[in-house]
Amino acid sequence: MWAAYHNYRTLTTLEDVVHLTLQIRRCLHRACPQFHRPYRPEEEGRLALPKHAFGLDVIAWVGALRYAEHRSLPEISQHLRHRGMVVAPRTVTPLLERYDDLLTLSLTDTARLQRITQAQGRVLLALDGLQPDVGHEVLWVLRDCLSGAVLLARSLLSTPQRDLAVLLRTVRQNWSVPMVGIVSDGQLSLRGAGAEVFPDVPHQLCHFHDLREAAKRIYDADRHAKKALKKRVRGVRPIERRLEGHNGPEAEVGRGSWAAVRSALRDDGRPPWMPRGSNSTPASPR
Repeated sequence: MWAAYHNYRTLTTLEDVVHLTLQIRRCLHRACPQFHRPYRPEEEGRLALPKHAFGLDVIAWVGALRYAEHRSLPEISQHLRHRGMVVAPRTVTPLLERYDDLLTLSLTDTARLQRITQAQGRVLLALDGLQPDVGHEVLWVLRDCLSGAVLLARSLLSTPQRDLAVLLRTVRQNWSVPMVGIVSDGQLSLRGAGAEVFPDVPHQLCHFHDLREAAKRIYDADRHAKKALKKRVRGVRPIERRLEGHNGPEAEVGRGSWAAVRSALRDDGRPPWMPRGSNSTPASPR
């Protein structure tokens, strides 16, 4: 392999804008099947995908913001700009698409999944769908609870039982050990798909969803208490006016009590166990 010529490339990474000088090599033996075929440096592939202006670290960070922190596309664009990167808002979408492509390639490595599952001798499957924005595709993630390894990730526009059953049949081909259980939320299509593909495997509801459902009753009771409290504390302002100009301990206690009541009435937030990006109605979480 002889050095033939140089190429130049500019990459935007999380830390800086990098200018690369790439030495391209070629074989000069005419009898070689790779005669005159250009070979680029291997180190280039560790920094970025071919013909891309952003580094792999940017793609990985965009995917983490989207699926780990449930950030929307405008929020991701804002995060990139806060790091000093010059990025157009429309650039986030192709970066996220490349992340999904790389994730799919990684998860189709059946040899890796075989090594993980055979070492522990069984699989405990957890599956759930993530929809960061209403109206967009849902990213379905199937994960082994024992090892923590992601077994399959795929985006679907709709989630009927037949499509979820296809996902379960696809992931079942990636291991040869028995599956001891399935964990998911109470979505009927999920439960139906699990019973269709794995009829003899126990199916348990996720503890997180159980706690969230239990918290909804506390949340509703809290909203009711807030409305009742508003009715009982009407006319607070005249009492506060009578305390104006008084500096004794009773006046201080009175002002502090009414300030606490007003704070409780105005303190709005999300219910317990409600993740970022959900569309729940804000309410007082006292």
